[in-house]
Amino acid sequence: MIYPNSPVLLEVRGLCASVNGVEILKGLDFTVRRGEVHAIMGPNGSGKSTFAKVLAGHAAYTVTAGTAQLDGQDLFALAPEARALAGVFLAFQYPIEIPGVANSQFLRLAYNTLQTQRGQEELDPLEFDDFVREKMELLEMSPEFLGRSVNEGFSGGEKKRNEILQMALLEPQLAILDETDSGLDIDALRIVSNGVNQLHHCDKAMVLVTHYQRLLNYIVPDFVHVMDAGRIVKTGGKELALELEERGYEGIGAGHLPELEARHREQAAAGAP
Repeated sequence: MIYPNSPVLLEVRGLCASVNGVEILKGLDFTVRRGEVHAIMGPNGSGKSTFAKVLAGHAAYTVTAGTAQLDGQDLFALAPEARALAGVFLAFQYPIEIPGVANSQFLRLAYNTLQTQRGQEELDPLEFDDFVREKMELLEMSPEFLGRSVNEGFSGGEKKRNEILQMALLEPQLAILDETDSGLDIDALRIVSNGVNQLHHCDKAMVLVTHYQRLLNYIVPDFVHVMDAGRIVKTGGKELALELEERGYEGIGAGHLPELEARHREQAAAGAP
């Protein structure tokens, strides 16, 4: 839901970033207010996932120009772990496996670290078990997931649900979901989307990075942005995603803007998603 009088949570201005010496983002502007849901779409190599990772502080990417303010704080001055403590959450397109680390231990450590940062009491194992099981019900997850190693042997849908479970526990100010719908069948997509919708709140914001309109049938965005060659070239409401479904990126001009074509080829060569 759009809250026109809601305070700005994230403000990005003139963002340029590179990887392996190739500039991927060039002059990107982006504003998110509390309560809003933004979707970012675009062709392969347009810089969507790069933008998500830059916001989270991925070490492979170098910010070469521009600013990003999170609730008035200089985001780029913070280390990745400090960004997480400040309320930035990134759900990965390909969640990693951590053999030998029980999911319950991993989740409790993450939660209690944040509790300490907030000046609140930590939960002991029994208290946390009751708490996490309530969150798992939102995602139709069996308690047996708690005893398994983090993501090890999980299906694609189970890994994505485990990511959203982390989001449910940490309650971030800014949740960035990087192609969370990738590889999900329709049932898994419904479960994950329902969980995300129940977690959304008017004082928090969400950014969805996706290739496909189908996710936006379940998580309805306030704004849809089309990226091409490292910057946002078009913004609209949910109807823009429907237009993309019907006409494709070429149909709305993405990838055919003369001043962007050369950069688009460079980014695709560098592997920017």
